[in-house]
Amino acid sequence: MRALLQRVTRAEVRVEGSVVGAIGPGLLVFLGVAPTDDETVAWGLAAKVEGLRIFADASGRTNLSLSEVGGAALVVSQFTLYADSSRGRRPSFIRAAGPVPGQRFYDIFCDRLAVLGVPVSRGVFGAKMDVELVNDGPFTVWLDSDELGIEPRATT
Repeated sequence: MRALLQRVTRAEVRVEGSVVGAIGPGLLVFLGVAPTDDETVAWGLAAKVEGLRIFADASGRTNLSLSEVGGAALVVSQFTLYADSSRGRRPSFIRAAGPVPGQRFYDIFCDRLAVLGVPVSRGVFGAKMDVELVNDGPFTVWLDSDELGIEPRATT
């Protein structure tokens, strides 16, 4: 699972001109799901997003998490985070999960983030969305569950 986090002062997502999700200060999370991801990966990445200390404390240092600042998350599905552009001019997306598991683990990630106390707003999975944001900083962080050591539960 991959997440591109953008610290924002506000963000919203529209589908066919209508706002379907919006937040004030917090994180815009673009989320991609891989075919090997499962609940363990979704839960682990949600915990990482919630606890990541990327918000300023009273001294201006990035010592506070999303929950600690009372921020919200706008989570937008984005299979293109698994684009492979190593050959040719057209990216391949075969490294992304298909629509059924993709939506399932997107929903599990969002639900887990909410259980951790973060107000969650969502895009519409699989829809063409217009995303508008005001990046705070700018401050952008890339998370990849493989690089973080968050592994799917072993099956026996």
